[in-house]
Amino acid sequence: MRSPAPSQEEIRRQNLGALLRFVHERGRISRAELTTELGLNRSTIGALTAELAEAGLVTEEAPRETGRAGRPSLTVRACSDSIFVYAASIEVDLVRVARVGLGGVILDRVSFPRPVDVVGALTSAVQSFTVDSADRRIGLGVAIVGVVRREDGMVRLGPHIGMRDEPLGDQLQERLPQLQISVANVADVCALSEHTRGVAIGCDNVIYLYGDVGVGAGIIAGGHRVTGHGGYGGEVGHMVVNPSGTRCECGSRGCWDTEIGEQTLLRLAESKPDTSGQEAILAVIDRAARGDHVAQAAVRHVGDWLGFGVANLVNIFNPELVIFGGTLRDVYLASAAQVRSRLNSMGLPATREHVRLRTPTLGDDAALLGAAELAFEPLLRDPLG
Repeated sequence: MRSPAPSQEEIRRQNLGALLRFVHERGRISRAELTTELGLNRSTIGALTAELAEAGLVTEEAPRETGRAGRPSLTVRACSDSIFVYAASIEVDLVRVARVGLGGVILDRVSFPRPVDVVGALTSAVQSFTVDSADRRIGLGVAIVGVVRREDGMVRLGPHIGMRDEPLGDQLQERLPQLQISVANVADVCALSEHTRGVAIGCDNVIYLYGDVGVGAGIIAGGHRVTGHGGYGGEVGHMVVNPSGTRCECGSRGCWDTEIGEQTLLRLAESKPDTSGQEAILAVIDRAARGDHVAQAAVRHVGDWLGFGVANLVNIFNPELVIFGGTLRDVYLASAAQVRSRLNSMGLPATREHVRLRTPTLGDDAALLGAAELAFEPLLRDPLG
């Protein structure tokens, strides 16, 4: 049996969502450009933008002088100052919290060392931002370095932040009942943000590799996030690459984490005990650049295994773009030759010949902007719902 045709009301709501999403992702744009991009006629675009403006989601303004004859088309932009979400990134050593306006504009931000009581500190940070009573708060998106259950934000495994079966989503919902809470893996949301407004704009098949103490991946295939049945997809750090290798914190042996993780690089480089984080990684890379043979060997080792795993992922997913984020950004830049060599020797010619290896353009903001996208999604799907 055929599905019933969508009603006029359903079509109108779909068009409203498509228009608002376009303005949210692309920024200020004219009605004429919206007509072309969305494939709708001028009167429909005019009616849709008027409805969104009446709802306080966008504003319409006269454009600057163009020097062209004829009446210029009104420009449409998102109401970033009054329509916003909260976004947070829970990392191994740091927690970042921001207020992000519609259109992806970071309005306020704060960061602090990761405390024992993450939920309490995050709640206090959200409540510390000054907002107007007339402002519309859509929700809270949280990115975290851990294995997250999509349906309720349960952190099933976060060994590097001391979480296991932690009901983070429910805990935050209890503290912030007025907000809709969304929780996802940090690599997953970084892939989303770079695809939406970063280096991967226009690429529908992307792998974002995020390095901290461990390694995770955000995967975009056919323009859609690949998160798996329960939301646990992308845990590439626990892909076994060396069965006779080191025991991993997950209980397995020879995971990719154990060959390219932060502690492996620091151990091989004979760094000082108890050092960690990006500064420690950069110190090793600096030593290697200055001719330190121990540091150079450590970087080559990690770069070789990084390329080993990338080649496997390229063969499986056939991406257009592989992005190296977090601490892997610096590791990749220092070992690009080893990574590309492994990819060339192990990758199938058909999958590797067009793939590009890149670093993020959004930097440390990628996780916050990706978490914000999660929180904005209900609004973008149905602006007047």
